[in-house]
Amino acid sequence: KAQIINKTDSNKIGKKLEDTLVIDSGRKDSLKIFKPTINDYQYHTQYSEKKAFDTVMTFDKTYIFSQYNNRDNFGRIQFANIGSGFNPLSYEVNTEQNLALLPANKSYGILGINDVLYYDVKTPTASFIYHNSMKNGAALKSLYTQNIGKRFNFALEYMGLRSQGLYRNSLAANNNTLFSGHYITKKGNYEIFTHYLHQNVNNQENGGIIEDDLFQSGDSDFKNRQNAQVNLAGTSSQFSYRRYFLSHQFTPFNSEKFPFRIRHTIFHQGNKYFYHQDGVESYWYSNNDDLINGFPLSTKKYSDNLSNTVSLVLDNEKFKLDAGVRYQILKFGVSDGIIVNDIAWPTEIKENRLGAVGNLQIKLWDKVQVNSFLEFSNGSEFGNYLKTTNNLKFEPVKDYFVNAKVNFQSVYPTFNYLLNTSVYKHFNYYLQDAKNQSIMEIGGNINLKWFRTELFVNYFRIENYTYFDSNAMPNQSESPLNISQIGGDATFSYGNFHLNTRVQFQNALTNKELYPMPDFIGRANFFYQTQAFKKAAEIQAGIKVYYFSKFASRDYFPVLNEYILPNANSFSIGGQPIADLYFNMKVKKMFFFIEGQQIGTVLSHNKAYAFPHYPVYDFRLNIGIVWYLFN
Repeated sequence: KAQIINKTDSNKIGKKLEDTLVIDSGRKDSLKIFKPTINDYQYHTQYSEKKAFDTVMTFDKTYIFSQYNNRDNFGRIQFANIGSGFNPLSYEVNTEQNLALLPANKSYGILGINDVLYYDVKTPTASFIYHNSMKNGAALKSLYTQNIGKRFNFALEYMGLRSQGLYRNSLAANNNTLFSGHYITKKGNYEIFTHYLHQNVNNQENGGIIEDDLFQSGDSDFKNRQNAQVNLAGTSSQFSYRRYFLSHQFTPFNSEKFPFRIRHTIFHQGNKYFYHQDGVESYWYSNNDDLINGFPLSTKKYSDNLSNTVSLVLDNEKFKLDAGVRYQILKFGVSDGIIVNDIAWPTEIKENRLGAVGNLQIKLWDKVQVNSFLEFSNGSEFGNYLKTTNNLKFEPVKDYFVNAKVNFQSVYPTFNYLLNTSVYKHFNYYLQDAKNQSIMEIGGNINLKWFRTELFVNYFRIENYTYFDSNAMPNQSESPLNISQIGGDATFSYGNFHLNTRVQFQNALTNKELYPMPDFIGRANFFYQTQAFKKAAEIQAGIKVYYFSKFASRDYFPVLNEYILPNANSFSIGGQPIADLYFNMKVKKMFFFIEGQQIGTVLSHNKAYAFPHYPVYDFRLNIGIVWYLFN
């Protein structure tokens, strides 16, 4: 049987597990036939344990493969078009924004270094993940990977998305290209990981609808969403993300006697953000005094990171430690400068950084596992950087797991907060002498065998919390922002009927006005699952309901692709359940995910919003197809 991905990582490949079925007639010198099993098709991130491809029909897949980004988006609400981002309903830390330019609404499909997968397959392997679009387009993610010999693998992945959207000027066109390779020598004394990644996230920006009262009342003229007037007519944004990466390690001596290695990692990453206009948009200004004469209509920001790390790795079965030094060259800039009060703002900020990194992994009695990471660096422009993550996992009783974490980072605000230049005077800013934003995260979860239950709790303390106010100006809080999250996930079963529920209660304990959020987020999935067609297929059929309580949401600000505090024209969103009726089927290694999304809008008009002025999608037939081809 295929291995199943779950919260305990049970799809990790055990050392004693045979990876290939050998058929032998028993006679001397007879021909042996090697028939691959699912355990011959594996993937892993760099320097990590391998896992088998997951080809089992589990209920969690309906949360993943019904989404255009192939991720469970609990704690978010999607715009009316795929590929256009989300409203984050729950606070989370995105470390990809550290010392880099990454607008929040462009970040949901970005692949970090530790998100890139490498493969080890017995035969050439391909996979396809398809989603239909909102209108005139589709999303397709494809993979081809092959081993050349036992020790070298290469992979090519491409994702293309194009969706016109239901409303005017809401086209999304995203694409990712990824080449990756992995090689290890026969003796295992040399290993290399490398990849090239290029991602584009392109969107038309319409600024939201103008007449919200007509939308909320269900006016008949609004049944065709193209009739809805929008605020922006000729505006678009583009984010480009490119990385060259290489990491290799060498074991100079016998690893059994001297278990240490020398590791070298180098990568270059460039981020670019473009905001394009065909002409000045009246939505952004009142009179010509609000404009800068002669300033370009379209603007560009960029960041650049060249990182070089050398470390020593002490490695044995129960204990692993690596520590090294890191040298970085960082750049952040804008395409067009500006002079304010006779002072020229910088067009590029550049620095060299020197720091140290370390990892520690401990495994005890096959019951306790500790993982710790520490990084520190210093630079002349962006100050000190400190990040540490610490995770403890143990199994006090068989099939009962406890996970605890203590994470901390102190880092300069992400670069989109530092500088912006625009033809609109009100959107120009330069955040000088910014303080490090410090985030402490304490939390954990308990996994119980009863009803496959998970209970979790998280606490965040954020000092110098950096945010955009209602005028889209960057600010830092004078006192800490404290956030608590508590919730759980459980699955109840009776025969072939199942009910999976997930709830989260959250609250900003201080500075509530700086991070508006719903007090409650919940999801329920009632479904029936069984084998069909003489066990040639497996089916799921059910209904999902997603809900978050009403709250005064932040606004979406397309100039920066960021979220700003609500202003006088904002209003509360939420309190509207979103229900999807679905039918899923698996035939061999192919999955079909068919959903009637937002079925409530068939009976009554849509009132749900992702942001103020940005409605949620209406009823639609959503199709997802996942196909694995093991040649």
